[in-house]
Amino acid sequence: MTAPSPSTPPRPSRRIDAVDLARGAALAAMAAYHALWDLGFLQLTPLNYALTPMGRLAAHGIAGSFLLLVGAGLVLANGDGVRWRSFALRIARIGGAALLITAATRIAFPQSYIFFGILHCIAVSSVLGLPFVFLPAWIAALGALAVLLAPRVVVHPLLDAPEFYFLGLGRGLPDSNDWVPLFPWFGMVLAGIALARLLRPALSGSALARWRARHALARGAAFAGRHSLAVYLIHQPVLLALFTGLVTLTGPHPKAGLASFRKDYVAHCARTGGEAGACRIAARCTADALRQEGLWGSGKPYSAEERARAQGLSQRCYEAAEGTAPPP
Repeated sequence: MTAPSPSTPPRPSRRIDAVDLARGAALAAMAAYHALWDLGFLQLTPLNYALTPMGRLAAHGIAGSFLLLVGAGLVLANGDGVRWRSFALRIARIGGAALLITAATRIAFPQSYIFFGILHCIAVSSVLGLPFVFLPAWIAALGALAVLLAPRVVVHPLLDAPEFYFLGLGRGLPDSNDWVPLFPWFGMVLAGIALARLLRPALSGSALARWRARHALARGAAFAGRHSLAVYLIHQPVLLALFTGLVTLTGPHPKAGLASFRKDYVAHCARTGGEAGACRIAARCTADALRQEGLWGSGKPYSAEERARAQGLSQRCYEAAEGTAPPP
């Protein structure tokens, strides 16, 4: 990992538009996912679709694409020798932005703040991945496989301690709005390094490397890809501001939280000895009754009187579901 000597002519810094375009496409997918999360968080949709199995799968795919591009970028930027100054500045920018996100989310979401999200993972993985840029591609590929499989093999109670959450090798899942631990995600960076090492000779001088974004949409995506950190930092506050303004005008969706309420109601009802079928019927009845009585979706804690009314509605619904309600 040697930098070029002072007598070495400077290497061209011409970027590959196709790589920037791929990064821009990943940013667009990320913004779409965050918009979906924001809509659910602000109760503008019946449930938070970003937290459904399909939503989580999409989130994993988006994160994986970013980290794959991080590995490829390490090879393209440093494959002929590390540009130490630009590399150090890049790590400082990403690391500083990661710390800023930690501080901001600690204030906004103290119970689920981001302590090791995508930017934290990119910063640490870039440092750990740099030596692999100069090793044979098969070593990076084997390393990628080992890191990707590690969470299924290396699981120990000692790694459940909060100070080891960033590793991702514990048994539990921390409560965080964005958790991208080194295992398995560093494996995607190593996979990107391996792919770039294998494809770089063929890419050099190819039509793909010479391609230039000329369409307005492609130019915009490539521009965003070249400034991905700025886009990442700006887009979420903008989205939250827009949707917060929208919810103040429209109010929450009338069915927001309904599915989770029914699920929680049935679980609590069953735990306290209720019959499963009656619990499901009572859950639907109680939700409808709360909405009719104006006790649904206010977003404020119940007063003592409101809590008593809600409990009375729930009790009557369960008695009716069991067929034990007194005659009118």
